[in-house]
Amino acid sequence: MNTMTLLSACTKGGIATVVKINAKGPLKQRLISFGLMKGCDVKMLECALNNTTYEIKVGNMNIALRREEAELIEVCNVR
Repeated sequence: MNTMTLLSACTKGGIATVVKINAKGPLKQRLISFGLMKGCDVKMLECALNNTTYEIKVGNMNIALRREEAELIEVCNVR
């Protein structure tokens, strides 16, 4: 399935492919420095109970994102 969605909509254990990062400036550079870029796969490891923070895995690195940051990342091929 190639439907695009936001990373924040992925469920725990889901894997998706990054399509676009809508962040700007230092935030975009920080995400790229962690290996989060177009075409990479990310795995949703954990979601806080109130969905305010997310833990994702990119390559062999775990990254914590706030909801506002996760909503800037478009993904597809959610599986």
